[in-house]
Amino acid sequence: MVYEIATLPVRPEHVDTFRSAFAEVAHLLSRARGYRGHMLAPGIEQPTQFTLIVRWQTLEDHSPRFEASDDHQQFMAGLQDYLADEPAVHHIEAAAFAIGPWDAASTR
Repeated sequence: MVYEIATLPVRPEHVDTFRSAFAEVAHLLSRARGYRGHMLAPGIEQPTQFTLIVRWQTLEDHSPRFEASDDHQQFMAGLQDYLADEPAVHHIEAAAFAIGPWDAASTR
């Protein structure tokens, strides 16, 4: 399992409409092979900077499969007018979210 972490810089005047636009294209993401869920949230310090975290079964499910698909092209086309710049994307392994000893109290 891997997580795609994308930083989406949204134009200040389009923050509210960006949320609606994302909701309209999210189905394109969720029907992709290997898709396991996602979360979209605005930044606290910078509310115009949204973070999209997508859980994929494998890295290949995201890149190259989804990124090379027509669904990805439509997904990005639906968001492009709201973005101030290109998204920054990186991936991490799911093991990074393993519970450490400092979290033991929260698992009881």
